[in-house]
Amino acid sequence: MGAFFQGDELLIILVILLLILGPSKLPALARGLGQAVREFKKASSGLYDEETKENLRTLNQETRAGLASNATVETSISDETLMKLAGKLGVSTEGKSKNELINEILVKAKEKGLLD
Repeated sequence: MGAFFQGDELLIILVILLLILGPSKLPALARGLGQAVREFKKASSGLYDEETKENLRTLNQETRAGLASNATVETSISDETLMKLAGKLGVSTEGKSKNELINEILVKAKEKGLLD
C-alpha cells in the first residue's frame, strides 16, 4: 500500500476511513487486515516449501539412482530444475559443473532440514 501512495495521499485516505468508520471500528479493521496479511504469507510460504521439498526429493532420488547405477546424474536432471532449486536455496551457479551444483544443492537442502 505504501508503494502506491505518497505521504499526503495516505493521510487523506486515513482521514476518510476515520470519518466513515469512526474511531471505534478502525482498530478492528487494522487487526483484521493484519490477520489477513499474516494468513496470506503463511499460505504462500507453505506452497513454496512444498514445491521446493518435492523438487529436492526428486533431485535426491535421481542422484541416488544415478550413483547406484554408475550413470552420470547430469543427463537425468533438467537445467531449469537445477536453476530453480539453486535460486530458492541461495546457491550460486556461476562457474560450476552440473554435478558440483547438484552436490551443493543437496548439502544446502540437508542443512535447512528439507531432506532426510
